[in-house]
Amino acid sequence: MYIFLNVLSGYSMKQQVFYIHGGESYDDHDVFLNRLHTIDIRDLPTVETKGKWTGTLAAELGEDYEVFMPAMPNKQNAKYEEWKIWFERHFEYLNDGVILLGCSLGAMFLTKYLADNTPPFSVKVLMLLACPIRVTGFHDDESGSFRFNTNVIPELAGKAAQIFVLHSKDDFLVPYEHALTFHELLPEAELLTFEDKNHFLVAKFPELIQLIKKIS
Repeated sequence: MYIFLNVLSGYSMKQQVFYIHGGESYDDHDVFLNRLHTIDIRDLPTVETKGKWTGTLAAELGEDYEVFMPAMPNKQNAKYEEWKIWFERHFEYLNDGVILLGCSLGAMFLTKYLADNTPPFSVKVLMLLACPIRVTGFHDDESGSFRFNTNVIPELAGKAAQIFVLHSKDDFLVPYEHALTFHELLPEAELLTFEDKNHFLVAKFPELIQLIKKIS
């Protein structure tokens, strides 16, 4: 009877994983327009598409996992408030014990959101990949409304049972020093360092699959 009622209520016995991708956000619209004029066009039929680990995440985790990978609004020039609305629209489908996973701008979003808000479900694990923060000498024109003061980082303590900060030393967009600073401000988090994952734009990421399975 217990299982039957859970099925009727939409409750999932699977471990839920909610992934938020990266993107760009601009304060100055002219900067964004210039970006459109200069960025490489990657979706031409003559351009070979490189696979990324996110494309096989659900399949590699397997049937015991329910993986959410929403397309967040307007990722080329994202706005925090729009992402906040879309994230919260998914709350009715999320259960206690969810694993939240954010990469780059997605990691910034989760940091800022959880520092300011407490979702109506418990978070088993928070994983932040290549999260940009304000550090001396780093000028970021592509984070816009997702920026946060570093003094909010300690607010994440208690918002998840476990927190992991993942960063690669060869990240060509967000220097590894960001992860070190993040960990200094939130020593409760576990820092996982990689040598050759760049900005996590890699085809395979078996270490992440193993970590998720280990902690869930």
